[in-house]
Amino acid sequence: MGITRRELLGWMAAGAGAGTFLKKNAWAAGNHHFTGYPKSAGVLHDVTRCIGCRKCETACNRVNELPAPETSFDNLDVLKDRQWLSDSRLTVVNRYFPAGTNSPVYVKTQCNHCLEPACASACFVKALKKQPTGAVTYDESLCVGCRYCMIACPFEVPAYEYHKPLTPRVMKCTLCQPRLEKGQLPGCVEACPKEALTYGRRDELIRIARQRIDKYPGRYIRHIYGENEMGGTSWLYLAGHSFGALGMREDLGVASAPSLTAGALAVVPMVVSVGVVLLTGIHAISQRKDKVAREEQQEAVNRAREEAEETMARKLADQKRAADKEKEAAIKREVEKALAESARENQPGDPAGEAGGREG
Repeated sequence: MGITRRELLGWMAAGAGAGTFLKKNAWAAGNHHFTGYPKSAGVLHDVTRCIGCRKCETACNRVNELPAPETSFDNLDVLKDRQWLSDSRLTVVNRYFPAGTNSPVYVKTQCNHCLEPACASACFVKALKKQPTGAVTYDESLCVGCRYCMIACPFEVPAYEYHKPLTPRVMKCTLCQPRLEKGQLPGCVEACPKEALTYGRRDELIRIARQRIDKYPGRYIRHIYGENEMGGTSWLYLAGHSFGALGMREDLGVASAPSLTAGALAVVPMVVSVGVVLLTGIHAISQRKDKVAREEQQEAVNRAREEAEETMARKLADQKRAADKEKEAAIKREVEKALAESARENQPGDPAGEAGGREG
């Protein structure tokens, strides 16, 4: 059944109405200031304790059942180059040499699990969600592959499985949410041999960080990275050098990403809803056009087949009549030949006939 112009215009009107409704709710949600869950947990990464052993990378790979790397995690030569997060590497360790020191400084990088995640705010299907545990998780069954989360993240964390065209996912650290639900530690925290990673309630981690800064003022700068950046994160850092020298952004400010993008993100549901309606109409028209073309093509094929069958039947009938006539003519010729030979044999004065009479 085809689509009428009235139906298409009706769908467009419905989409515009739905967009208006969604826009109103999106504004309300976008202006809501969410400060995370008060009792949520997180991880404190003390950079001064990290030795760059990459045990955290090994554990992350194993716990998340990721593909094995081309170079073994035991090979520390890879630290000579900058390591980047990807769809198969949810955490990486990098080595830095800040100005004024000859000793390397190692920093672990992964999703920072913002208190007000930009990725979750940008995701209009709620595939990304902030959990009471502190983790920002991902539900691939809801994801539509728009990748707005990748654009929104100020830390450039989410990665996309471009090599899986049929079932791609957005990949990022989930703070080992399945393990947290079982009362276990995140894989990287459990594997760290130097206690450079500490898991616990976020407010308690901040208290521990401040105690260390006060107790060892010569070891740490007076800044807990993640306490206020982008509204705060569940992953916190302590270091003895400026975080800018350790490959981390220091230009983010303290306002959360959703508070900065509420207006822009509010129009996304409307655009998507109207877009879906338009695409639905275009798809229906295209399907109808294809259906008509297929029917016309099939009709032409059937007509050609019928004509070919009729032509073949006529040719067979003609050949049969010709064969019958040829057969009748051949029989007639044979009969006439036999009669002629018989007549010659019985003619009087035939030597052959006389001889035969004498022999008889």
